[in-house]
Order: sequence, then C-alpha cells, then structure tokens
Amino acid sequence: MKLFQKMLVASTAVGLISPLAAQASDTMNLEEMSNYSRSSSKVQRFDNKTFANEISEDLAILKGRVDGLEAQQNEFEAGAFSETTTMDGKAIFTLGAMDYSLASETKSEAAKAFYTYTMNLNTSFTGDDNLYVRIKTGNHSKSDFSYDKTYGSYLSSTNTNGDALKVDKIWYQFPVGDNNTVWVGPRIENYYMHGTTPSLYKPVTKQFTLGGNGEAYGASTDTGAGWAFKADNGFAISSNIGTKSNSSCATGTISLQDGCVKKTSSNSYENSGLLTNETKTSWATQVGYTQPNYSVSALVNIKTNGWSDTYYHTADHGKGGNGNFTSVGLRGWWRPDNAGTATPSISVGFDTTEYDGAPSSGSNSTAYFVGMNWTDMFQADDKIGLAFGQPTTNEAESVDPFAYELYYSFKPNDSVTVTPAVFGGTDRTGTAGADIFGAVLETTFKF
Repeated sequence: MKLFQKMLVASTAVGLISPLAAQASDTMNLEEMSNYSRSSSKVQRFDNKTFANEISEDLAILKGRVDGLEAQQNEFEAGAFSETTTMDGKAIFTLGAMDYSLASETKSEAAKAFYTYTMNLNTSFTGDDNLYVRIKTGNHSKSDFSYDKTYGSYLSSTNTNGDALKVDKIWYQFPVGDNNTVWVGPRIENYYMHGTTPSLYKPVTKQFTLGGNGEAYGASTDTGAGWAFKADNGFAISSNIGTKSNSSCATGTISLQDGCVKKTSSNSYENSGLLTNETKTSWATQVGYTQPNYSVSALVNIKTNGWSDTYYHTADHGKGGNGNFTSVGLRGWWRPDNAGTATPSISVGFDTTEYDGAPSSGSNSTAYFVGMNWTDMFQADDKIGLAFGQPTTNEAESVDPFAYELYYSFKPNDSVTVTPAVFGGTDRTGTAGADIFGAVLETTFKF
C-alpha cells in the first residue's frame, strides 16, 4: 500500500507541474534573458538630457491639443454674442373677445387668439452706454378689437407684423458727465427719453399707459433724439423730439419713392424729411421730482403737421384744427411702504390741449386718468389692477365718455404670468350709446 500511495502522489505532482512548465515556456525565454544579461552594455542609459527631451516632446503635444481647443472655441464664439451683449425676451398668448352695443357696429365680436414674440438686446461698449434693439413679431390684425384705438381696446401686447420678425426699436444712449443722458436713434419714442416716470400703473389696454396715453404723452416710433438731466436729490428735466420722417407723409404732401414731398404754388416740390416744416413732429419737455414713495411731473408737448398717434381719445378730439396743437400733461403717483396691504399704489394724470385753427367751441380738449395697483395680495408677485377715466374729449362734444379696466395677474412660476382681464367703456368714441365690453386672458412667458 505504501508503494501505491507514493506512485499516486508522484502522478498527481507531475500533473500539476506540467501545465506550469508549459505556461512558463510560452511566457519566458530563459536563453533570451541570459543573452539580455550579457548584453547589458547595450541598454539605454537615462540622464537629465533624456528626461528634458521627453518633457519637451510631451509639452509640444499638449500645446498642440490646447491650440486645437482654442481654435474650436473661437469658431464657437464667432457665432455667439459678445461678452457685453445680453438678451432677454417674452412670448404672450392672448385669447379674447369684444361686445359692441351699437347695432350699426360691424366689427367682429368673435373670440380670437393672438400671439406676440419679443427679443430685447442690450450692448454696452464702455460700460455706461447702451445700444438697445428690440425685435418683435405677432399676428394681431388691424381689423380686430386688439388694434382698435377709437374704442380703447388696443392691447399693450398688440403687434401686427404678420408673423415676420422686424426691428421694432433701436437706439443708442450714453452718459454725459455724472447726471446727463443722451439718446439718439432711428426707431425710438418720446417717452423712453423722459427724465421722470409719469405713472406706476401697469396696464392691459394701451390707453392707460403713461398716466393716460393721450395728446400729451401719446408717441410714435420713428427717428428721435433727447436729453435728460437727473439730479441726485430727485429733480429731473428732459427734452426730446420725435419725428415721422420715415413713417408716413404729413397732411398736404404726397408719397414718392424717395420720401414725402409737398407741392408748392409754383408746381415745384419740397422734400418732407427730418425736421422740415412738412414732417409730423413731437417736441416734449418734462420737469419732475421723484422720491422713493412719490413723484410729480409736468410735461409740455408741441405737436405739428397732424400728429395723431394716441390711444386715449374719442373720435372727434381736435376736430377742425390745422393739425398743430400744444398739450400739457400733469402726472403724479404715490405708493405705500409695504406691499400686501389694502392700500394700493395710485397714479393720476390730467391733460389739457389747445388746437391751432380750431373753432373756439372746440379748440380745447381734456382727459383724466386714475390707476391703482395692489401687489402680493394672495400670493407673492401677484397684482390687482384697476384703472378708469375720461379719454381725450373735445369740449364741444355732448357726451362724457368713460373707460375702465380691471385685471388680476399671478405667477404659476418665476417665468410665467397669467392675466385675466375685463375692460370697456360708455360713450367711448364720443358717440352716445357707443358702449363696449371686452375680456381677455393673457399668458406671458419670459426668458
């Protein structure tokens, strides 16, 4: 038995050693290792020069890769904004309808949906200046209630670009000294250049912007320039001019390919361009005083050659004049120290206008406005708005027109605002019985 056990153990050992020997023969060549030891003089010796060369090669490779990344970055930045340009924007969805009380009114009363899309770009070149560009589009129609100026239903969100992106505003502003600002641009409105904010009220219908968007503050987008001085104590004075040299021809002129011209008595033509006697022009000068809780201001606006782009008026205001008039606008606002209380911020406005060449019975018009906002009433950043007043009315008119709006605005999140609103008026166009009632639901997406 002992012999048999020894033979079994020996057989098992041989079985275990054979695979190891085979594997060793595949992975190790003892003769080559011996040759390697004998030829040790041929092994490369490392010194400081060897490491320096290898480091230089590695740095060269790394530099090439960095240069490649920089080239890709430059290609990317070539199609992006500069570091001094910022962009923000918003999209507004509008659903609404209007009811007209006059049986003779042929305007549509059907519910309709619209949109407006806006992008704002601001670029600074010195850190204190700003080039402003507003690109806008929308599908509001001039035949719909959202564009109607006579009835006051023109919405603040209205845009009639017919789904085409267009430059809506563009101007450049820069400081002069510590307290002066200058504006100049081919597409700007007067009120962007005023030194004092005339109203805090945020409207749904455009008639209630600026404390009543009538004869005094009514503006139009075209060529303009202005200056404002704002003192450290709250006092401000500003003066600006806006012209319609690029928009439309003035009364008594005709439109040709090269612009507006006026036919003279000698059958020759005079050009109607920037700041000429034939151009519709608005020259507004404002003086105001503002503190954190209140503000008061007075504005004088001299408008010539049929300037008539206002939203807060009746159909017959200024009837019979020669297209030139002077309007005085008084504005004031006050706000409480704390939001979320029953006390609202209050904005008020009053306009009085004298029309050149109009009959004495209708040479003057007046308008007033009251707007109130309550904020943070039911949740953070919500807003209740109520505005009412008398649109610009000729003193010869036999009715007392009235306009109003009421809305509630709230935010489901930081970027979305939902605003249901109602608006309307009585004898709104200056005609007895011209009553209206409208309702809209607007959703604003900001980005």
